[in-house]
Amino acid sequence: MEGRMEIVKNREKGIYLIIDPSWEENLLLPQIRQIVQEEIVAIQIWDNFKDEQQFLPLIDKICEISHAQHIPVIINNHWKLLECTRLDGVHFDSIPKNWNKIKDKFLEAHIIGLTCNNDLSDLKWAEKNQLNYVSFCSVFPSKTSNSCELVNFETIEKAKEQYSLPVFLAGGISHENLPLLSHLYFDGIAMVSGIMSAKKPQEAIQKYRTILNQ
Repeated sequence: MEGRMEIVKNREKGIYLIIDPSWEENLLLPQIRQIVQEEIVAIQIWDNFKDEQQFLPLIDKICEISHAQHIPVIINNHWKLLECTRLDGVHFDSIPKNWNKIKDKFLEAHIIGLTCNNDLSDLKWAEKNQLNYVSFCSVFPSKTSNSCELVNFETIEKAKEQYSLPVFLAGGISHENLPLLSHLYFDGIAMVSGIMSAKKPQEAIQKYRTILNQ
């Protein structure tokens, strides 16, 4: 995957999957193999680990499975892993202090995203620095996004009015509450348990996509 990468490639709203690498490998990898049969925009590996080196073999296995279906794999925060793995990008939970070093090494050939909340100055920074996308977290209360403040829907509306970056929404999204977002302009949703914990993840993805693009 060479050149400036993009995360949004068509007009349909997409699904961005976040996975927990602390899952047992014999459970995680089969679930990913099912999921990548569906059209998703990217897989992000949550940085729920203490030892980077311990997870390098797993990262490469995830990349192999995903790349076979042309799906990019992004790491959460640990940007240095871009130097020693097949990862396609990094998602930052906040603006990194060493951005100039990261930008010079990875901006042109990797996907880079940022979590935003109700402070649109972060989104302004992301657009100025040519990131690929932002993700607003959390739009609904969520066990997996308990460190995020709830985002006002008005903030999301202002974001699409004032900025051109692709916008994803994350946190507590389900089949039941997704229609509550239908009046907002955004490019996709970031999902964790709604897909990874589903007994039939492919059917869950298909249902999310149907609701998203009605």
